[in-house]
Amino acid sequence: MDQAEGLRALIEKQKEGIGSPSPLPADRGDVSLDRFPRVLSVTSGKGGVGKTNVVANLAFAFTRIGKRVLVLDADLGLANMDILLGLTPHYTIEHLFKGRKISDILIKGPGGMSIMPASSGVLDLVDLNESQKLFLLNEIDLISEGVDVLLIDTGAGISSNVMYFNIAAQESIVIVTPEPTSITDAYALIKVLSTRFRKKEFLILVNLVEDALEAEEVFRKISRVADRFLETLSIDFLGFIPLDKKLPMAVRHQRPVLEFFPKATSSRSFMELAKAILERPLRSGGFGSVQFFWKRLLQCDHHYHQEGERV
Repeated sequence: MDQAEGLRALIEKQKEGIGSPSPLPADRGDVSLDRFPRVLSVTSGKGGVGKTNVVANLAFAFTRIGKRVLVLDADLGLANMDILLGLTPHYTIEHLFKGRKISDILIKGPGGMSIMPASSGVLDLVDLNESQKLFLLNEIDLISEGVDVLLIDTGAGISSNVMYFNIAAQESIVIVTPEPTSITDAYALIKVLSTRFRKKEFLILVNLVEDALEAEEVFRKISRVADRFLETLSIDFLGFIPLDKKLPMAVRHQRPVLEFFPKATSSRSFMELAKAILERPLRSGGFGSVQFFWKRLLQCDHHYHQEGERV
C-alpha cells in the first residue's frame, strides 16, 4: 500500500468512527482555528547550527507569552531536546510505538512546556514507515486541542523523516549560520522541499551572527540563489539570534538562556522572535491538526502520482 492509499484508508476509517477515538472535524468555515495549534517545523540543512537550542528557547518564549506549547523532538533516532534541558524521560517515542500511552511519554519542561522526547541510538526510528508516521500524527492529534503551538524539532539534512515533518508543518523555519556550508546546505534543503515536495514558503532565521547587517547578508545569499534557480518560492527573513556568550553558558547548565539569563541580548531576541511569529498571518491556511497534515500530504502525493512518482 502506497502513502496515498494508506492515508485515504485511514481517513475513511476516521469518517466511519473506526480505528481512532478522535474523529476528523468537518472542513467548515465556521470552525474556530483557535481550537488547533499553530504547527511549526524548525529545521536545518546541516547539524551544528544551534537548531535544538533555538527550539528550546523559542518554546520557553511562547510559554512566557502564555501559550500552551508542545515540542516534538523529531530527530527520532538521536534525541537532543531532553539532554539540552537536563531532563530524564522514563519513556520516549520508541515506547509509544510499543504500546505506551502518549500521556506516559510526555514530560514537562521549563515554563510548563510539554515535550515528546525522542530516542537515542534507535536505528528503527531513523526512517519511519507509513503506518508509523500515521500512528504518530494521530496520537498528536489526540492532544492537539490542548496545545496552542506545536514546535517540531526536525533532524538536519534531507532524510525521509526530515522531509515528512517539514511538509506536514504549516510553517517551516530554516536555521542557518554565516558558515558557507550552512548556507549551501540550507539552500539544498529548501531546493528538495520545493522541487520534489512542492513546499513553497520558508522562513529564514539566521543564528549566531554579530549583528543585523551580517544576518541580512546571509539571508540575501540564500534569497539570490533561490530567486535564480527556484520558481514561485517565498523565502522570508524571520530575524536573527546574535552571538552571545550567555548562550553557551546556559547550554552548559542545561537551561534555556531565556530562563537562565532573561536579560541577555539573545534572550531578548527569542522573545521578539516568538512575538513576531504569533503576529504573522498564516499564509498556507488549513488546520493545525492531523486533518491539516493529511490534507497537505494527500495534496503532495496527488501531484506526484500525476507525474508517475510516489512521495
